[in-house]
Amino acid sequence: MIPVELAKLFGRRRTWVALLLLNLLPTVVAGLLAWTRLAPRPGTGPAFLSAVVADGSLFAIAALAIVLPLFLPISVAVVAGEAVAGEAQAGTLRYLLVRPVGRTRLLVRKLVAVTAFVLTAVVSVAGVGFLVGRLLLGKGTLQGGMVSLSGSVLTPGDIAWRTVVAVLYVTVSMLGVAALGLFLSTLTDSPQTASLGAMAFLIGSSLLLTVDAARPLQPYLPTRYWLSFVDLYRDPVLWSNLERGVGLQAVYVVVFLAAAWANFATRDVTS
Repeated sequence: MIPVELAKLFGRRRTWVALLLLNLLPTVVAGLLAWTRLAPRPGTGPAFLSAVVADGSLFAIAALAIVLPLFLPISVAVVAGEAVAGEAQAGTLRYLLVRPVGRTRLLVRKLVAVTAFVLTAVVSVAGVGFLVGRLLLGKGTLQGGMVSLSGSVLTPGDIAWRTVVAVLYVTVSMLGVAALGLFLSTLTDSPQTASLGAMAFLIGSSLLLTVDAARPLQPYLPTRYWLSFVDLYRDPVLWSNLERGVGLQAVYVVVFLAAAWANFATRDVTS
């Protein structure tokens, strides 16, 4: 059943269009940097973008920092919001449940498919960023390592495992968005409404992070620790915010999935 769900998701043209658009912005940025050689000053612009002109291999990290605040969560919200509501809108949800398929199993299938999309999206951004960076900006001095945010030199081995952990961390961060979108998808027959609801929640979270009066709420906002993956490139690694980020996303995933299951298991499906 899960392979069928994965084939359905990745068989849709709009899924690949979403992945293409997701990788388009970092590619355009890499092209502009290669053309102009004008990088942001250190401490300004997306993380690591000031360093990629000297070493295009680091563009995999910069690409994640470029798409993480907006484009990546939007694509995840759209796919997750369509998971159940899309079936309801197409009139196929009732027929799926007529088969000997429990609602819990159907929800798990949708969750696995959305999780696969999240992992594919994050890995594709990092992979395409790495290839585009090396192609357009050059290999640079990666053979000799890179200067960490703390000023020490990281070896290529250090960069490799830290980048793998960064990809996993960003994936976990997006699972909270996926769980929210899946929950909203069980509340409505309109995938657009579910996706817009998830995006409104995330935009509100990002805005509250800039308001001083909301400081007591900020440690609990879902977007609070998204960019903490840059702490992996300190020496030693600053794990505290990464651990808080994983713990916070775990809470959001559990709460929203439990809410999705409770609502979907008792919902009166008419379409």
